[in-house]
Amino acid sequence: MRGVRQKRRYGMEIGFVGLGAMGQAMARRLLEEGHSLTVWNRTRSKADGLAAKGAYVAQSPAEVARRSEIVFSMLFDDETTEYATFGPQGIAEGLRADGLHICCSTLSLAQARRLRDGHGEREQNYVSANVLGRPPAAEEGSLFIIVAGAVDQLVRAKPLFAPLGQRVFEAGADPVQANLVKLSLNFMIYSTIEQMAEVFTVNEKLGTDPQLLFEIMINSFYTAPVHKNYGRLMVEQKYDHPGAPVTLGLKDVKMFLDAGGEQGVALPFASVMRDRLISAISAGDSERDFVVLQERVRQEAGLKPR
Repeated sequence: MRGVRQKRRYGMEIGFVGLGAMGQAMARRLLEEGHSLTVWNRTRSKADGLAAKGAYVAQSPAEVARRSEIVFSMLFDDETTEYATFGPQGIAEGLRADGLHICCSTLSLAQARRLRDGHGEREQNYVSANVLGRPPAAEEGSLFIIVAGAVDQLVRAKPLFAPLGQRVFEAGADPVQANLVKLSLNFMIYSTIEQMAEVFTVNEKLGTDPQLLFEIMINSFYTAPVHKNYGRLMVEQKYDHPGAPVTLGLKDVKMFLDAGGEQGVALPFASVMRDRLISAISAGDSERDFVVLQERVRQEAGLKPR
């Protein structure tokens, strides 16, 4: 009965394009809220679990859009987002006159503008809704969501953010603003990992167990989730079940550096992080979780790999 009541309450036709770890979890949250859900993913098998729960699997992003009032997309990068949106049988081709595309992908500012302007030229509605959090947070509906776009469209989308996240932040009227906020905060995650790696390593060389330092850290001044969650992965050396691989980190940092160049802002720490990520890839760690950056610091300090 609970599902029936929810469906009557919302009665929305929602589409979701891109069913990776994050998209899969977010789409499932929307389905469990009682919405009618249409999904598409390039690898069809990733839609099977949602189909078993009642989602309709479309043959193209355009079909998703034709069947939906609001279409979410959560794709890997600029290229896949561009193609799924404006390519043959893309979202823009099928989006209803009153439809809305909500893009959650982490993108370059150039790609963010292409989405904004491309939909605008077609007189279509568009909102950026970037998320902070790893796949477990998406599964729990505890993401933080950074949104930007026209006020009327943000109001329209607001009920759909509730099952996805614990808090929504409005970044402005220009969808591109949300994308830059996301790139900026991702950079802060990577630089915090670098800080912790250096701190753990210098103390380890003097004989202090990094686990002890971690416990002191998170039970004193450094109580943020980024310290607790990533720090724990680092001291427990959980490098091989990535929520986000090194390659993804490099993509994000490069886009942040490009944004700095565009805005005329020097970003020297971001350059350090780019080089650190490149070194990790050269060492064979490209598909390991980006907390493996710790091992590059340890290696430079003369410590044996763990």
